[in-house]
Amino acid sequence: MITSDAMDRDANYQIITSNEAFSIESTWTFAELTTGKADTHTLFTVAGNCLVTVFGICDTNIAGAGATMEVGVAGNTAALIAQTTGTDIDDGDIWVSASPAVGVQALPAMQILNDGTDIILTIGTAAVTAGKIDFYCLYRPLSDGASITATTPA
Repeated sequence: MITSDAMDRDANYQIITSNEAFSIESTWTFAELTTGKADTHTLFTVAGNCLVTVFGICDTNIAGAGATMEVGVAGNTAALIAQTTGTDIDDGDIWVSASPAVGVQALPAMQILNDGTDIILTIGTAAVTAGKIDFYCLYRPLSDGASITATTPA
């Protein structure tokens, strides 16, 4: 079979063969007045159009009475991970949905991000006072020059 379509290639000219071709990690250690503040926080900065899968792995129990957490984009803040009570996310949990679980979780569905739509963490109701989560973004660039970078927690 012969096809006329060019193969997608990375910066090293290697053929991209998977929708999860690239992986990036953003580690967040939560503190009440900064990274745990009830607000929106940018987890990953996106350039161009990309396919993404996002999940978190908890390294230290999340603390903060009444705090809620969700991952998404501006205008749809729970698009990637549904709103969860922060204290329900414990050390060893894999966070892919409103029900984090220890050990094994199915990979969440791949989503399409349009034209540089950044991936955000929204902490609502109250601050997260302690805890640590490694957020992972598996992605495939769709448009020329598309990329995703981890945002330094602030």
